[in-house]
Parts: sequence; C-alpha cells; structure tokens
Amino acid sequence: MAIAAPDALGRAAERLADFLAAGHHGDMDWLADRPERRASPRGLWPEVRSVVMLGVNYGPADDPRTATARRDRAAVSVYAQGDDYHEVIKPRLKALARWLVATAGGDVKVFVDTAAVMEKPLAAAAGLGWQGKHTNLVSRDFGSWLFLGAVFTTLPLPPDMPAADHCGSCRACLDACPTAAFPAPYRLDARRCISYLTIEHKGPIPRDLRPAIGNRVYGCDDCLAACPWNKFAKAGRDAKLAARQELTAPALADLAGLDDAAFRALFRKTAVKRVGRDRFVRNVLVAIGNSGDPSLADAAAARLADASPLVRGAAVWALARLLPTTDFSILADRHAAGETDPQVREEWTTAMSPSATLLPLPACGER
Repeated sequence: MAIAAPDALGRAAERLADFLAAGHHGDMDWLADRPERRASPRGLWPEVRSVVMLGVNYGPADDPRTATARRDRAAVSVYAQGDDYHEVIKPRLKALARWLVATAGGDVKVFVDTAAVMEKPLAAAAGLGWQGKHTNLVSRDFGSWLFLGAVFTTLPLPPDMPAADHCGSCRACLDACPTAAFPAPYRLDARRCISYLTIEHKGPIPRDLRPAIGNRVYGCDDCLAACPWNKFAKAGRDAKLAARQELTAPALADLAGLDDAAFRALFRKTAVKRVGRDRFVRNVLVAIGNSGDPSLADAAAARLADASPLVRGAAVWALARLLPTTDFSILADRHAAGETDPQVREEWTTAMSPSATLLPLPACGER
C-alpha cells in the first residue's frame, strides 16, 4: 500500500492522448470516451486530495509460458484462472476505506479496474513499482504480477516517493510478444495484443494475427512472464486468486463444445465469464487451427452449424488449417453455399482460394 497525490501522473495524460490519436485502443471506445476524466483523478472526482494505491500479488508458481507448448490444450492467462479479481479485491478496498473514514474522517471512493482511473501511473507515482517497457507495473518485490486497486479520499495524506525505473537496457518483455504489439518501449498497440484480441475484440480476429496466437484462448502472459524481475518476486499468491485445476490447460476439444450454459458453469466467478461464450469459443477454434492436430477437426466441424457467425467463421479457418484439401472441399460443399453471414462467407472464400483473388460464393440456395 502506498499513497500518491492526485496531480502526480506526470506525462500519463500526454501518453494517453498519443495512444488514442494513433488508434492503438482499437475497439475499446470507452478509453476514448471523455479522456479528460481519465487524465487526472480530479477529472473523475474533483474533491479527491489523495489516492491510496494497493497491490495484490497473483504471481504463478511456474512459468505460464510452458502451457503454450501443449497444443491440444488451452492456455488461459494466469490472472483468469482463479476467482475474478474484481470480486476479491473490492471488498478489501471497501474495508480499508471504512477504516480510513472511521479513523480520520473524510469521504472516499474505491475503484478496481472498472472506472476511468489510470491505476498503473498512479501506482508508479505512489512507489509501488514502475511502468515497465511492456506498460505494466513492475515491482521489485512481486515482479510483473500485481493486481491494482485505488481508494480516492478527500483526506490530505502525505504522498510516498515514486519508484525509479529499473528496466535499464533490458527488452525481454518486448521481444517475448508473439504479435509484435510494442511499436516502441513503453508503447503498446492494443490492436496487436493477444489479450486485447481474445478478450476485448468483438469481431473475427484478423487473419494475419491468428497463427501467432497459438493456443492462448484468454489473454497472454508472455511479456509479463519474460520480465527478469520475476526472479526476485516473493513466492505465492492470495488463496482466493489461486488457479482452479480445471482452468489450467483444459482440453481444446472440450472447450469447443461448450454451449452458453456449460460456459457459464465452467467459468463461474472468473473473469473469463465476462467475455461471453461466443467470443471464447472463437478463441478456442483459432487455437485448434493452430494445433496442427487433425484429431481436433471433428470438434471444429461440429461448430460449422453453430448459431453464432463468429464461431462458424473461426471453425472454417481452423478446418482449412487442419484438413487435407479434399476433405475440406467436402465440408465446403455441405456448408458454404448455404451460409448467409457475409463474414463467414468470406472465410469460406478465402479458405478455398488462399493464394488467389477472392471469388464470390454462390448466392444462398444456388449450386
């Protein structure tokens, strides 16, 4: 826990403006909505005089990148393998806020990644760590594995000293990114980030980025796991954030068959639930397409008749990667001409003519 002054964000507002101007936020329109509220805590709450920042360790026991080698299994980001961190951290912030009011008075507001609060720059200003070249907070005690929460208060509390940047010449996090999402150190193009693509992005994942996603079905830990400061991190994490066994490398074939009810049951109380079944199964099918395992083709083929166009399109791409041309053509004969969604029809066209000018499919009903 540490304290920052509300005006201690330095160049954070300028960097946010540059990020938005470059379009690096992609579909995350909420970032561009009234950015002045995000640029300063006082833009969100004019009465705030101090910000109490808290960090909660969620560091894994092992390197999460080992999960990406099991291509028939799914890699789920470390932070999403346990209970939803919002639900774990917010009650603790509220308890701290109540104690603060009871002890010293004033008014308070609490935030856990759900409002226009720039948690990482505030945490750096408070001295919890520094923003690394991957733009996430790095701590000398916990490496890159910290959840952040904030308590805004009207009390004039003495601020702590900001943390110095200890990244030096290291670029391990930048080089670890599978999709080259960092155009420069300390700059992220979210449109290329696997966490963005598998969680925030609502449409089909861009074709040129799909192969690099591998078997990552929800988020990506590569840049965090590559940070050398993790070697000095204190071991262990909060018990409520501990990984559930069923979410550590689940089978892709099982995940592809989830309907909405089964998806909600499996990911109950986790952050994954918020992404929704259709987007999640889209991610699973991309992972199946990257597996190189023809035995997973049946799981993908079963999704060609899925109610979601997003899922059907991803199934087409996966099958085109797994099946011999003859077998894929048989499926195309059965499904392509009857497809009514234009994006799914484009997936069929591209898959059937991968190196040629795209040809239009027959109109629905014509053969």
